[in-house]
Amino acid sequence: MFSDVISHPAPADEQAPASESPFYIPMIGPAARPRTALKHDDTFLVLDSHGDIGASAGGTDGLFHADTRYLARLQLRLDDVQPLLLGSNLRDDNSVLTVDLTNPDIYRDGRLVLAKDLLHIVRTIFLWRGTAFQRIGLQNHGDVEASLDLTLDFDNDFADLFEVRGSVRPKRGEFLSRRASPSDVTLDYRGLDKVTRSTTVHFDPQPAQLKAGRAVFHITLAPQQTASVFIAVSCNKPASQKLMPFFRSLLAHRREMRETTSGGTTIATSNDIFNEVLCRSMADLNILTTETAQGRYPYAGIPWYSTTFGRDGLITALQMLWIDPRVARGVLRRLAAYQATTVDPLNDAEPGKILHEMRGGEMAALREVPFAQYYGSVDSTPLFVMLAGLYVQRTGDDTTLKELWPAIEKALGWIDGPGDPDRDGFVEYQRATDQGLQNQGWKDSYDAIFHADGKLAEGNIALAEVQGYVFAGKRLAAMCARRLGHADRADQLEEQADKLASQFERWFWCEELGTYALALDGAKRPCKVRSSNAGQLLFTGIVRQDRARLVATDLMRPHFFSGWGIRTIACGEARYNPMSYHDGSIWPHDNALIALGLARYGFKAAVENVFKGLFDAASYMELRRLPELFCGFQRERRRGPTLYPVACAPQAWASATPFTLLEAALGIQFDADRHEIRLVNPRLPAFLNDVVLRDLRIGASSIDLRVRRHGDGVSMEVLRTDGRIQVSIVLSR
Repeated sequence: MFSDVISHPAPADEQAPASESPFYIPMIGPAARPRTALKHDDTFLVLDSHGDIGASAGGTDGLFHADTRYLARLQLRLDDVQPLLLGSNLRDDNSVLTVDLTNPDIYRDGRLVLAKDLLHIVRTIFLWRGTAFQRIGLQNHGDVEASLDLTLDFDNDFADLFEVRGSVRPKRGEFLSRRASPSDVTLDYRGLDKVTRSTTVHFDPQPAQLKAGRAVFHITLAPQQTASVFIAVSCNKPASQKLMPFFRSLLAHRREMRETTSGGTTIATSNDIFNEVLCRSMADLNILTTETAQGRYPYAGIPWYSTTFGRDGLITALQMLWIDPRVARGVLRRLAAYQATTVDPLNDAEPGKILHEMRGGEMAALREVPFAQYYGSVDSTPLFVMLAGLYVQRTGDDTTLKELWPAIEKALGWIDGPGDPDRDGFVEYQRATDQGLQNQGWKDSYDAIFHADGKLAEGNIALAEVQGYVFAGKRLAAMCARRLGHADRADQLEEQADKLASQFERWFWCEELGTYALALDGAKRPCKVRSSNAGQLLFTGIVRQDRARLVATDLMRPHFFSGWGIRTIACGEARYNPMSYHDGSIWPHDNALIALGLARYGFKAAVENVFKGLFDAASYMELRRLPELFCGFQRERRRGPTLYPVACAPQAWASATPFTLLEAALGIQFDADRHEIRLVNPRLPAFLNDVVLRDLRIGASSIDLRVRRHGDGVSMEVLRTDGRIQVSIVLSR
């Protein structure tokens, strides 16, 4: 084992009340320095504002690849003292972190040998193809020669991501180290899964001293002279693979980013701050989206969820469908490829079920955690069917529909079979083993599903919004079946959807609350709790029009709407806690889906309130970036929202939220067969006077549009068309 290995927080089962959840993410203290994340495909890097890894407390630093940490420490020192921070900036497209540093006063034997602020030190860091590249540029701005030692301390623990999150393992594999050449060190770890994982650290120029955990460079700079030190840290780099130099790699990385991100709709508005929010959101989505064998897939978030998640990928693709339907195609094809085919209780797998998450680390391989290919998600399967239908509706892509139809039918088979174990017509969940997730909807905290008295729901649980997903999925699957010539199957699916809607109203509506129950427990008792889940029901269309108005009105009352957004649980409910993960916090993606539902039923004033609240929240956030969630405290004048300490940022469905809110406000609908785009009851919030959509595509055709606000109404101007396309504003009550 190497020295200076990063210590881990206490395991979740030693912390009450988190003992109820084996996959709880602990937060044991504040971060001493802000953190920044970079990502490329299956590799991500978390480092602090100085550009260091593991040099300050409170972070989850490291270079991670396929759920394993490949570098736990990389710290820069000048003559054994830390440099001073001038500033740290992430490039707008998330490709490069630039850190500006200077020297403190440096003494030797009690004598000042270098006065502060004479050296400008620039660390330029980017991630590409499994390698973290770094250039340390130095310039002497003094009028005398500067001489010092530049030291880089480095180390690794090859911790599994779940160890970094807090899990403690009784036994680990074998650590090795070797010096490969005067300019390289390779750190090796052979895991209990018999897989050898290697980190190669390459230095250019050759250090004056190099050993397993330290490189020392003797730097002498004349006045105004510059020098550079280059470091490349690679994950599992074959010995035969030659590393491209820093600048060539940087140019190739930027060229690749431009190529992979072109082709989607671009948006410009009259509000500069909202433009910054949109740019940051798109940049975050671009780095989270990963090339896979089946197409581009948005990984859920950094640091904890940088992998294929079914629910997150499906919802993110749904949110981005109007801008770039190629994301949905990649998500659907990948999840179809990993659809469950057998019964596996440890993985909560059943034939036809859609993946919850997949992991590539040692603990997953050894089944110390069940997530190598884990299916403990009750909503991924109906969301898969739903997204497939929405994708076809958006694109008219019958070729992909034919490819996906067998997977859609298998998913429907699970919904009507194992997904409804007591055959009561509702899709339910209960984990197959104690290793699985206790709650398997999007609110998957152990305490997220409860009754009015606070007692946790037990047994086979039927979540409200999941029934809505099933309803919408079957209606859309019926449309797909008709396109493929399966008229009888389409009739059957429509009949099932109508029956579900009627049954749902009988069992879930709570007259005394004026909204729908959060869930039914195993005894079919409704969890009479006011929750945002009812808002997502509007998005699915399962709700009766008269009751939709009651739900929408309730969501806009102060017990739900904080001024920043709609809380997951209303203030006053038994387990309400504005600082909790799922019981009173505000999740941007949840609000985005609710906004689509409000727009669906014509409540555009409520859409505007939600849109403005989240825009205002984003304007306070670092980098204008909406995080995974934030606290649900009531908004106060001249104060920003309260952050949630371990929220992922960036998080894919949070990053997609501004685009979804704009979609809801404009009421954008597509009819691919008619080459038609409709704006249904469009209404822009007061902070947007003008919105320009460029390269909005339908089939092979595209259009540029300008939408202007006039009070509660809008006007539309067509700026450009290419191909056959029709656009209209539809006003309805």
